[in-house]
Amino acid sequence: ETSRLVAVLGPTNTGKTHLAIERLCAHSSGMMGFPLRLLAREVYDRVVAMKGVNRVALITGEEKIMPPDAQWFLCTAESMPTERDFAFVALDEAQLAQDRERGHIFTNHLLHTRGREETMILGSEALRPMIRRLLPEAEIITRPRFSQLTFAGSAKLSQIPRRSAIVAFSAEDVYAIAEMLRRKSGGAAIVMGSLSPQTRNAQVAMYQAGEVDYLVATDAIGMGLNLDIHHVAFASLNKFDGVRRRRLTMAEIGQIAGRAGRHHRDGSFLLLGGMGSAETLSPPEIEALENHNFRPLEWLYWRSSDLEFSSLDALFRSLEQKPRWPELALIPESVDEAVMRRLVELPGIAATLTTPDSIARLWEAASIPDFRKVGPEHQSRFVAGLWQELSAGNGTISRGRIAREIAQLDNVQGDIPTLAARVAAARTWSYIAHKPHWTDGAEDMIGRAKALEQRLSDAMHRRLTERFVDQRTSLLLRGLSSGADALPVRIDAGGSVEVGNQRLGDVRGFQFSVISDSPKQDRKIMVQAAMRYLGGYMVQLADQLAQAADADIQLVRGPEGRPEIHWQGNLVAALIKGNSWLQPTIRLDSAIKELSAEIQNIVEQRLTTWSNSARTRH
Repeated sequence: ETSRLVAVLGPTNTGKTHLAIERLCAHSSGMMGFPLRLLAREVYDRVVAMKGVNRVALITGEEKIMPPDAQWFLCTAESMPTERDFAFVALDEAQLAQDRERGHIFTNHLLHTRGREETMILGSEALRPMIRRLLPEAEIITRPRFSQLTFAGSAKLSQIPRRSAIVAFSAEDVYAIAEMLRRKSGGAAIVMGSLSPQTRNAQVAMYQAGEVDYLVATDAIGMGLNLDIHHVAFASLNKFDGVRRRRLTMAEIGQIAGRAGRHHRDGSFLLLGGMGSAETLSPPEIEALENHNFRPLEWLYWRSSDLEFSSLDALFRSLEQKPRWPELALIPESVDEAVMRRLVELPGIAATLTTPDSIARLWEAASIPDFRKVGPEHQSRFVAGLWQELSAGNGTISRGRIAREIAQLDNVQGDIPTLAARVAAARTWSYIAHKPHWTDGAEDMIGRAKALEQRLSDAMHRRLTERFVDQRTSLLLRGLSSGADALPVRIDAGGSVEVGNQRLGDVRGFQFSVISDSPKQDRKIMVQAAMRYLGGYMVQLADQLAQAADADIQLVRGPEGRPEIHWQGNLVAALIKGNSWLQPTIRLDSAIKELSAEIQNIVEQRLTTWSNSARTRH
């Protein structure tokens, strides 16, 4: 019986991945390849819930969970064990075959990686002509989107609706937007491809639980991550793709915008204005995005998967080999090739390449991902340092070397960029530790690297939350959005005010002061929000003043001898010169002037009555 080849095409929110997971679990064994470690981990957790932890494997560059009885494998595209036999194979986000750096990996799987009984290719509708030409035997299934996606125009950050993801294309922009959201609305969660799964999941959990109403992300959210997003706002329509700064393609915009809305709930996308950007979408572009109508792909990137290691010249010739199909284009020089070319030019390295095995081994080392984003020049020097051990003695990196490197990174202090750099370095050493033929005492080193990444990830989550989430302001605004009585307000005998489980400050009479440790830039919004919670209390206080006896209201000499009116020991108004000294004007304290007109009228009428009575008595 021939294996079934199916291409399931359509926009985001069509259930393609869900369908593939169902098919995977229906077979006796299976493998799915994903574009992101985060996505592979997410689906791994789902399959484990259905099949049990002892029967499911996770394979990425930095993480391998391989139970002896594993039948279902969830992998990043680069880590799919193609030498194994599976009843079912699926490749997710196959349109990434046109990605400049990784496209050849997806093209190779699309052309050659097959399940014994069924193979499923998931991707954008734009992939259809490539499937027709390269895989004419494939059955194509089109999936419509479950919900509507509409364009909502342009808005300032202060106008972006709740449950929105704001997408930017650099860490600096992500942090700047998150900082502004912290001041405006209590904070935001952060999602970037460079975050570890632990940090990303902890950040997303805050958003999903409603602890924050906004998510600020890079285009990593476009790759199938399941989030409860109602709206997607683009901070920019331009990105640096590793070579140049360019405008996003319509398919890229559609992939990201399509994260808005889930299942049958409609979503919208908009442009973030007021950020110094004059970027717009034309009416035809908006129509194409709303209807998921993108230009069909006309070619895919390719590189030979049959590399020749008999000599360096043979290797570079095979890397430069041109594809046989006109629909395929040779990938430009990628990082691994650039690193390899620099390595063989370094003193002493070429002399160690005496056998095909040694050339293949150096190529494997050159293919270590550049997690730190240092570029081919620095990456080649790093690999050259490893090669000193990989090419000598028993050909392994000593346990002591890896332990020292991990120990040097084991520091949870520092700011966000410092921790991010340590996480990237930890990912590198985790990747190396997962090469058992490279490392001495691999299991122990894997455990140490995993524990290190966990500690750094926890620290990164704490630092992101400390910097970009103000728990008090977030709690206040979240409660107010659900109605003024959504959170309990407690005021103790000493005037300390708590809303929910957060102490906000102190109330003395009609005056509220925020807690002293609150950031200076957040105090105004905290006072405004807190006073809305205290509205009912202030009305009661005004009614008490209205019923107070004249004797409970005192005229007190204030600073510089100015007369002040106090009630219950707290300032409520000042007396200033009126039409005459016998008819002074009552000027309410500034704290009362911030309250409702109803409260101001109650207080002013009572104090006027008191003042008139005092004049009559005297």
